[in-house]
Amino acid sequence: MRHVHIHVTGIVQGVGMRPFVYREAMAHGICGWVLNAGDGVHIEAHASVEALDEFVTALSEHAPAAARVEHVAVEDLEPDAWDADDEQAFRIVASQDQTVHTTLISPDIATCDDCLRELFDPTDRRYHYPFINCTNCGPRFTIIRSLPYDRAATSMDCFPMCPECAAEYGDPLDRRFHAQPDACFDCGPHITWREAAGDMELEGLGAMPAVGSTRETSDAIIDRCVELLASGGIVAIKGLGGFHLACNAANEQAVVELRRRKRRSNKPLAVMVRSLADTERLCHVDDAERDLLAGSIRPIVPLRRRVVGEGDSPDGLTLAPSVAHDLPELGAMLPYTPLQHLLLAAASSHGMHALVMTSGNLSEEPIETDDALAWEHLVAAGIADALLGNDRAILSRYDDSVVRVVDGTVMPVRRARGYAPQPLSLPALDGTAPCVLACGPQQKATIALTREDADGHVACFVSQHIGDVENGATFDAWSAARARLENLFDLTPAALACDMHPNYLSSQWARERAREHSLPLIEIQHHHAHIASVMAEAIVAGRLAPDARVLGIAFDGTGAGTDGTIWGGEFLIAGLADFERAAHLRTWALPGGAASVRDARRNAFALLSELGLLEHPGAAGLLGTLDEQTRSVTATMIERGINSPRTSSMGRLFDAAAAILGICDKATYEGEPAIELEAAAWRAFSSESACPTGNMASFSVTESSRPDDCHVLNSRPLFEALLEGIRTGVPAGKLALDFHVTIARASARIASEICVREDLDTVVLSGGVFMNRLLLQFLTRELKSAGLTVLVPHTAPVNDGCIAYGQAAIARARLAQTTSR
Repeated sequence: MRHVHIHVTGIVQGVGMRPFVYREAMAHGICGWVLNAGDGVHIEAHASVEALDEFVTALSEHAPAAARVEHVAVEDLEPDAWDADDEQAFRIVASQDQTVHTTLISPDIATCDDCLRELFDPTDRRYHYPFINCTNCGPRFTIIRSLPYDRAATSMDCFPMCPECAAEYGDPLDRRFHAQPDACFDCGPHITWREAAGDMELEGLGAMPAVGSTRETSDAIIDRCVELLASGGIVAIKGLGGFHLACNAANEQAVVELRRRKRRSNKPLAVMVRSLADTERLCHVDDAERDLLAGSIRPIVPLRRRVVGEGDSPDGLTLAPSVAHDLPELGAMLPYTPLQHLLLAAASSHGMHALVMTSGNLSEEPIETDDALAWEHLVAAGIADALLGNDRAILSRYDDSVVRVVDGTVMPVRRARGYAPQPLSLPALDGTAPCVLACGPQQKATIALTREDADGHVACFVSQHIGDVENGATFDAWSAARARLENLFDLTPAALACDMHPNYLSSQWARERAREHSLPLIEIQHHHAHIASVMAEAIVAGRLAPDARVLGIAFDGTGAGTDGTIWGGEFLIAGLADFERAAHLRTWALPGGAASVRDARRNAFALLSELGLLEHPGAAGLLGTLDEQTRSVTATMIERGINSPRTSSMGRLFDAAAAILGICDKATYEGEPAIELEAAAWRAFSSESACPTGNMASFSVTESSRPDDCHVLNSRPLFEALLEGIRTGVPAGKLALDFHVTIARASARIASEICVREDLDTVVLSGGVFMNRLLLQFLTRELKSAGLTVLVPHTAPVNDGCIAYGQAAIARARLAQTTSR
């Protein structure tokens, strides 16, 4: 006989690990016990050496699908260190909270196939129960209050189980053994319904919502919701991490009205469809996209839209034009909660095959999570006509994740539900670095906290997508996410990292916090954080040496530079701890700063003015859209440097091209002109007559006079060629396509020259401009054809959602350097 203690770490709580351990113990003749603790799952096992070896192997090789076993530590027990009674049977003991909270928590999991079958089985006692779940699916992180993960530590603590649910919960052989959200109509949460018509409550509802406490009343609520949607109504629907605003995606009037009420005029809306088959009636779906859509996370996946009537899609579905306007991609997702499955099934019976499902908030505000506040902010405020809520509290605010596939590579766009807070790994360093709190960027904000485990592994807990931290409400959401990660994982920051921008709210908070608590503060340049995020991921994956230096191409809209200008068209020679600027776009003035971001015409006017191209005949169209006073004031601002910060931003360069070509002159949402420019290029690329020549003149390079100076890329030849194309009548779409090809080829040429000069062989791509699929594909292929290795992100977004992770990597590298001196 051998007597051992086994410690299993990773995502091992809320995923059915204890019943799995129990079943494996029974199968292998193991005696002892298993329990949950703050630092993972602990097992005491007594059996033959052979049986124990097989049992330990099974713990990692046959673990539940939702689990992620990172380490199984086995330690022999000293004689007399166990109770003889534990050698007689195997049991599950009560959870303990006497250890440091180092275990990982499962994100929420989409409804599994077994629960889905029961949901639609009229003979099952949970038939049509909107909260059906088991150990393989259901809410996790959005309902947890503290570790270890037990019902009393979740928002299910106010729902005592009925005898039948309690029996399942206590049976180690049942699929719902210790499924903390386990419930049914008799004992669990219920959906609620409240609607308003104008200023009056609908008859029969009064001030209190209707409650679906029985199958009949629950079904009636769902039927009423679908009726309202079918008639063109807008409903606020509570999900796992917050509310959605829903309407019939085929009803143009409803979609237009939703946009008006939500103040979201042009930004594309996501849709939810019932099945993969319906998704393929709307969009082209490849195998990788199919796996994302139908997997256990079910993010929004941007897909290439079908053209109605295409030869391979005679049965295509039609959406309202205003869902995504004429963009070539559509964000689609499948149902991931039981309620959504019930709603889509009922909607199908009313002829609705797709619902708009957009975040339940006013644009730029945090998503609503509380029923009372959602009623006040969404229904009473006139955004939604009704509220479909429930009485299970959401303890963590989570948007839907967005994940896309580019040339077969899965790339997150927004890392939230289903992914966060699963930690990303960071490179191990010589010496122990303290817990670092990385405060992230201003837009697409996340935060990150690091933890170095005893085995040397470094975990980086990156929060869910928070949004743009530009007002009190989003800063409160940022603060709540930070406090939740610190408290849940018992992490106390010993150092802070922030963006070097002087005015970011998160950076201002970090400076004040560091001052108050005498903590080290590492201020980090925005684009270095972009490049470091990809480097850190590649080092952990073994694709890059820990001390490697790379050429980073960071193309985005805005980032404070070390010289006081706004960077964004950068070629950086970078390591994890430091960087040097090798080349950048020639700067130009942004009159009015953010005003030129919102009005791309002002940006384009300023660019052409500085390039000496305002008198070119091809600029007449742009100038015609600006009245004489605007032109005069803008010119004066540029000349005198009045509120006109200088920028080298590639994002702004794309915006200027969109305005000059007459494709999009104002941004109603972030990046709209550049997105519309890409859409026009895609349409030209897809047409039979258009062939991307890339013959447009590109950049002229101003060589540095000193070896330590960087090269400046002058875009005058590029825009002169663009204006000449306009003058000669070349279609705007063709010019947009050639603009993309030219930028890609010129960037690859410049990158190749720098790599030869600096003896580099790896190029890292990061920054929001690389959300442009066409540019990313063209540039990647050009760089690879030049014999260079290209790294793009796989686990963190390419946009500013990666900044906190990159900040954490840089801060740890710099702190390690300081320690080693």
